[in-house]
Amino acid sequence: MLKELLEWDREMFIYLNSLGIEQYDAFWSTVTKIPTWIPLFLLFGYLFFKKYTKREALFMILTVLVMVFFVVTLTDITKEVVARLRPNNDQEINTLIRILRSPTGYSFFSGHASSSFSITTIVYLFLHKHFKWTILFYLWPLLFVMSRIYVGVHFPVDIIVGALVGIFSAWLFYRLYLQLILPYLALNRRV
Repeated sequence: MLKELLEWDREMFIYLNSLGIEQYDAFWSTVTKIPTWIPLFLLFGYLFFKKYTKREALFMILTVLVMVFFVVTLTDITKEVVARLRPNNDQEINTLIRILRSPTGYSFFSGHASSSFSITTIVYLFLHKHFKWTILFYLWPLLFVMSRIYVGVHFPVDIIVGALVGIFSAWLFYRLYLQLILPYLALNRRV
């Protein structure tokens, strides 16, 4: 079964990657870079400070940062343990695909997917009661992970697993925030 899944993954990657159009290479190459999204991160911080006290907003941002550290560490450890070659480094298929980036690290699971879905999910959980439109924030990780296939550096399973790890991590850290930090903030507000 694992063999069939990996074969499907490889074939799906080759198909999706082949849909790339040269005129859009600059767009997808920009989308895949983290600094491109700094304005979005600034918007997240602004919304935290707009809807919460300064102290609460700072603790939310601290929770996001600790979660990102956790997700990045988990991603890096998993990549080293699994040691799956990226499509651009896989000699069986790298002559069949479009390659716009050539990282040398391992592929499974996608750090772009895990980090972007974790950040988006926890921001959504913190803000959706105040801003109904925050569901639109999911456009970021969707574009971000699509770019990873387009530039030739991640298989679909890398992205799917990365997204699931990110969503679960966000849920976990949100629950920790509600159970540990929120009561602490409420207790100190009364004192």
